[in-house]
Amino acid sequence: MGKARLLVVEDDIDIGNMLKIYFSGMDFDVDVAMRGKDALEKTKQVLPHLIVLDIMLPDIDGYEVCRNLRTNMRTSHIPVIFLTQKDERSDKLQGLELGADDYITKPFDIEELKLRVQGAIKRAERESLTDPRSGRPAGRLIEDHLRRIIREKGWALLDTGINHFEPFKNVYGFVAGDDVIRFTSMLIGEVVDELGTTSDFIGHAGGDNFIILTKEEKAAAIKARLKERFDNEVLTHYNFMDRQQGFIQSPAPSETMVKAPFMTMAIGVISASQHSFADIREITELSAEARRQDAAAGG
Repeated sequence: MGKARLLVVEDDIDIGNMLKIYFSGMDFDVDVAMRGKDALEKTKQVLPHLIVLDIMLPDIDGYEVCRNLRTNMRTSHIPVIFLTQKDERSDKLQGLELGADDYITKPFDIEELKLRVQGAIKRAERESLTDPRSGRPAGRLIEDHLRRIIREKGWALLDTGINHFEPFKNVYGFVAGDDVIRFTSMLIGEVVDELGTTSDFIGHAGGDNFIILTKEEKAAAIKARLKERFDNEVLTHYNFMDRQQGFIQSPAPSETMVKAPFMTMAIGVISASQHSFADIREITELSAEARRQDAAAGG
């Protein structure tokens, strides 16, 4: 995986800078927000793997930030560690009741904070809560959401995959492939923010496969915008020579080189109005088949 993304929400400039320098040296990708509303906006733009959250902030307090994160489908899974000068038992309980994963009181031991951060991220990955590359909900969280909506009406599921992703990885390598996965995750988030609803869910099912749960009436517009933007913006991941010739030369099993097209996005869509489902396997199988059909039709 790439660097774990850490968002530090702290209005004390010295503490914020110290944590940024320290965790950057530990190979984290660190961003700092000094206000609660800025933290929520940054989280919307780039999903962090963990948030270190001060309670006393100049606009909205850390409790309100945490409450907002936990009630949003796209951020409810992100581990949160409260960082505060308060040490009253009632303050700690309030934070934990809101769904915080941990609570550290200032002045704090930086080594202890590091271990708590690393432990929370590893725990989320071990329990199949998040994908380590995208930070999106994975395995168990996806299954929980599918079980939640299976008897409901009005939903649609978009099952996305990347056509010609394997030839790209063969030529450009796994690091470049992970960059494409992170780009895809960010792109999906932007399009869902633009055309979907705040209750929409985005999950990373593994590899290049993402799912989106949205309102049925939103699905067609999201699918069209995703395809359009992906086809245009993914070209930045190719070098100038490949963009000029319009394809890449990819190694084949027979030790020859074959022409591989540029990556495109395949999206299968199923909805509650089209089918009735007995269990979540039927949802995943039907959506995967719809994605394969879209890929076979040219993506």
